Amino acid sequence: MIVGLTGGIGSGKSTVATMFSELGIPVYIADDEAKELMNTSMRIREQLIALFGEEAYKENELNRPYIAGLVFNDKEKLQQLNAIVHPEVNRHFKNWYEQQKSPYVIKEAAILFENGGYRNCDLMITVTAPVDIRIQRVLQRDGGPEEDIRSRMRNQWKDEDKIALSDFVIENTDLIRTSMEVEKIHKHILAENQ
Repeated sequence: MIVGLTGGIGSGKSTVATMFSELGIPVYIADDEAKELMNTSMRIREQLIALFGEEAYKENELNRPYIAGLVFNDKEKLQQLNAIVHPEVNRHFKNWYEQQKSPYVIKEAAILFENGGYRNCDLMITVTAPVDIRIQRVLQRDGGPEEDIRSRMRNQWKDEDKIALSDFVIENTDLIRTSMEVEKIHKHILAENQ
């Protein structure tokens, strides 16, 4: 069984993913794998250079600031980037998934709804938190201008749209409560899988 885990930037998806991992559930972090594949896949590299120019890579590494500057305020460029990267990540996930032996796996991705990936999941979990808390978390984690964070938020679905398509919702404002929610969801999924 594939359980999708998503939420807006700063909602605490990674924290929730870690909690599932600590329960022994394999977790696939799509954003991390995408970053790795953008550096290692020649197919992706060639397409990104064709789309963004030679500056897309610097010293054999993806030039993140350059690409971020191009895509975050240009929806068309962002869609083109996603059209190159997502099929490769999906292939990579499929190979990873086939090697797992647990009753279910977690596929964590920021834009599972936006890219339609939720359709390939058996269940969906959305992690939420109030916008001001999310902004504070991202400022502490990444720094940078608040407007950049808000711009990234505008490229993601609103929480209410995600919640409408979710099987479970975790409001991640208190770690103890979040941990209890994860445990409850875990037990529910295991019971469903019997």
